[in-house]
Amino acid sequence: MTKMAQNIFKRLWFRRAGIAFVHDMLAAIVSLPIAFYLRVGNDILDPKYLDILMVATPIYAGVAAISFWACGLYRGLWRYASIKDMNNILKGSLLSIIAYLPVFFIFNRLEGFPRTVPIIQLMIVVAILGGSRTLYRMIWRRYFSDEFYAHDKKNRIPVLLYGAGDGAELFIRASQKGPSNYEVVGIIDDRRLNKGRTIHGVKVLGGTKDFDKVIEKLSRKEKMPQRLIFTLQEGRKDTTDGTLMRKITECAEANGLTLSRLPRLENFRKIDDAKTIELQPIAIEDLLGRPQKVLNKQQVEQMLTNKRILITGAGGSIGSELCRQIMSFKPDSLMLLDNGEHNLYQIKMSLNEQNGNTSFDVALCDIRDRDRLAQIFDRYHPEVVFHAAAYKHVPMIESNPAEGVLTNAIGTRNVADACKVAGVEAMIQISTDKAVNPTNVMGATKKLAEYYCQSLDLDPQCKTRYATVRFGNVLGSSGSVVPLFERQLKSGGPLTVTDPNIERFFMTIPEAVGLVLSASAYGINPKTNKDDGPIFVLDMGEPIKIDEVARQMIRLAGYVPDQDIKIVYTGLRPGEKMYEELFNTGESIKPTELEGIQIAEPDPIERQVLIKAIKDLEAAARINDEAWIMRLLRQYVPGYTNEAADFKAVAGKK
Repeated sequence: MTKMAQNIFKRLWFRRAGIAFVHDMLAAIVSLPIAFYLRVGNDILDPKYLDILMVATPIYAGVAAISFWACGLYRGLWRYASIKDMNNILKGSLLSIIAYLPVFFIFNRLEGFPRTVPIIQLMIVVAILGGSRTLYRMIWRRYFSDEFYAHDKKNRIPVLLYGAGDGAELFIRASQKGPSNYEVVGIIDDRRLNKGRTIHGVKVLGGTKDFDKVIEKLSRKEKMPQRLIFTLQEGRKDTTDGTLMRKITECAEANGLTLSRLPRLENFRKIDDAKTIELQPIAIEDLLGRPQKVLNKQQVEQMLTNKRILITGAGGSIGSELCRQIMSFKPDSLMLLDNGEHNLYQIKMSLNEQNGNTSFDVALCDIRDRDRLAQIFDRYHPEVVFHAAAYKHVPMIESNPAEGVLTNAIGTRNVADACKVAGVEAMIQISTDKAVNPTNVMGATKKLAEYYCQSLDLDPQCKTRYATVRFGNVLGSSGSVVPLFERQLKSGGPLTVTDPNIERFFMTIPEAVGLVLSASAYGINPKTNKDDGPIFVLDMGEPIKIDEVARQMIRLAGYVPDQDIKIVYTGLRPGEKMYEELFNTGESIKPTELEGIQIAEPDPIERQVLIKAIKDLEAAARINDEAWIMRLLRQYVPGYTNEAADFKAVAGKK
């Protein structure tokens, strides 16, 4: 095409809607004679047919003009003609045929009008309107899209896709139809039926077991990929298979490829511009190997909507997520309670941005202070309380056992008693897998907290319902190893792991809180749960080695473990287990109707014994008598063993 031709075309493009309209009217005018000719052949010159055409053609043209415009044929750009445009053409054409026949009937009652002509005419109109737009799109892409035509494909990054699905199709189409930083050189997919097939000319070269062969083949063709892009979207089983994700990560690492994934399809801002497809790194939560559980919204709404909610530890990682998720259920009001000024300020600012019509307030309060708690409960009158305030860092509490007792055990007692006195409908306590067969002070104090809430729920004189939700580590929480690894990575390493074989359960903060809400709604509803003193245990999937988490995070950062970033083993810390458990040895396990949630049924401690134990522990903690604290924990917490802590406490007294 000459430059002059391009300039003329571009000037005319400003009148594109008018030109398109004229084109479609010409198509409408010629469609009826062509349909007649295909139906009657040379007999079309018969005067009776000529008379019909003289009247019917202008009628159809007028009706078609209205139908085409009403169906939106002139809102889109021909160079981006798509399936949606074809649907509009089909609707407009069908409407025009259906509408003009009754109008023409008024003139001659369709005498001499072949009954098959409308069907033939419909196909002709659709073919002309659709075909011309498709042809225009092809011509525009070949001659007039200067940006696309001038783009130097040699500067594109060759990439390999994993997954022959919608994400791959969208990415390939976008990279082929306009300026793009990427050139797709092949697809990897583990479904055997897809091998050898193509998406927009890009071939499925094999599965993950063929990865090395695929790379070698592409290298020989001088199409060595630099990046592997995971294109499967959430909702498929493949995307929740942590084993698959780890395998893909290893394949990418072994061949020096950067690993990325596509964002959600609905987040693509404009399909026709590949620049806007912003690749994302694979997140560590993708490697957990467990599908995300679904929130039971109906029961949660019944528990939260139009209720006064109070959350202790509201500024912590779990507490703040509880605030955000609960806010979306439109409670009547929300009270955020925390003893950390900065954390409370942070969650207040976050909710100010999120807040719709829900009012909320904040209260600086230490749950050890019974009088302050009583004032807040008396003023606020909460109906549902979520108790997330606790000390969670195992080594820190081993060094400061009195603080752990005062917050985790005594503080929980204070909150639970305040709920009873204030007539709160339900209190939900957030517990931890460290409370199972505890080997540290943190776990033992949380186990006592479980026992205390259970004892109140079993008390027939207490009208408040109490439920405990127990789960393991959450990614990104204040006590999680992941933020530590992230900080160590930023400083260039090394990453510190206590032992190469240590294992932990993991789940994401939003999923953990969602399951807490589901379990809570189920647990306090007498119609669904008949158990007293329930301890709900979240399904954490299979435990994962901390060493593997560290190595995956190094790979995702673009480095090679043990070469670019070292891993140093520091040894188990005081009170730390090699592996965690979700159920005590003596607990019976009971399934629930909720996916991902089970009930642990421990043997309760007699309430009077429990009250004396907590009273004695409080006395020991107030004077910081560590030896006394250890003796009491071993006496009252079944299964608690911590010889190292006992030795330290006794040695400190000498």
